[in-house]
Amino acid sequence: MRSTTPRQISDDDRMNDRPPSDPVASPAVEVRGLVKTFGDRTAVDRLDLTVERGQILALLGPNGAGKTTTVEICEGFTAPDAGTVRVLGLDPIVDNDALRRRVGVMLQGGGAYPGARAEEMLRLVAAYSADPIDPEFLIDALGLDDVRRTSYRRLSGGQQQRLALACAIVGRPELVFLDEPTAGLDAHARLVVWELVDRLRADGVAVLLTTHLMDEAEELADQVVIIDHGRAVAAGTPADLTSTGAENELRFTAPRGLDLSMLTLALPEGYHCTEANPGSYLVIGPMTPQVLATVTAWCAKINVLATDLRVETRSLEDVFLDLTGRALRQ
Repeated sequence: MRSTTPRQISDDDRMNDRPPSDPVASPAVEVRGLVKTFGDRTAVDRLDLTVERGQILALLGPNGAGKTTTVEICEGFTAPDAGTVRVLGLDPIVDNDALRRRVGVMLQGGGAYPGARAEEMLRLVAAYSADPIDPEFLIDALGLDDVRRTSYRRLSGGQQQRLALACAIVGRPELVFLDEPTAGLDAHARLVVWELVDRLRADGVAVLLTTHLMDEAEELADQVVIIDHGRAVAAGTPADLTSTGAENELRFTAPRGLDLSMLTLALPEGYHCTEANPGSYLVIGPMTPQVLATVTAWCAKINVLATDLRVETRSLEDVFLDLTGRALRQ
């Protein structure tokens, strides 16, 4: 019996044999002024976003920000109240039948028949496509060989996720919607999913991805759109978002509860010092050898050993929390 370990995806494993997309073609997804309300609650509020062909766009936002509603509208499962939505140049509601054969959808809930066996479910989905990817390749690549005869309801959460991904891409779609594709996966399976998604982009497939994992968005996405309360609050490449307005940060570890007021006075004007977490300190401002020397000298003066000193720029998680707040939401 073969191992269930997902195998590495090589450059020879093509997800889509179609020629590269025409660069002058319409975007894979184009949303303008999208509005969706539920009673007195506005879930999506005049949202704009564009996913170009052969591009991965990561849609980020806190719980309740409108991500799932936006994606469901793009998939044709929910009708918008206002605005325009075009998917592969078509209206996802009016032209839903025409779009079904051209898009792949990976839902958080899996979308499989609970009693269907893993291989049976994948082959059923493949049968709807004129030119599917070989199901055996996906079963092998995603480490599902040992559970191919196991019913969907008896699969682990990670196995259900991998099967849902296989079902989403087996038909060689031009566009794939991935909703939290690595939720519940271990580190090895997560990397294989990343490789598969990257392979899709290399083959000209557009991907609209929602995720709560900031490192996943930084690793995979060409473009990131952060939404909050149904509105886009930031958009750009991961590099753009982490560099725009960003200053360098010096992080270090020391005993908790240090009085940072004297360190702030010792540094040039405009620097900000904070205890980000108990025993974890952050100095924000342009980092120079003189600033680093000032921080270490201050620690020595108060007889404190600073460890794990590192200079870094803002992460995508920092940007996300700065824009959407740090309070836990219901």
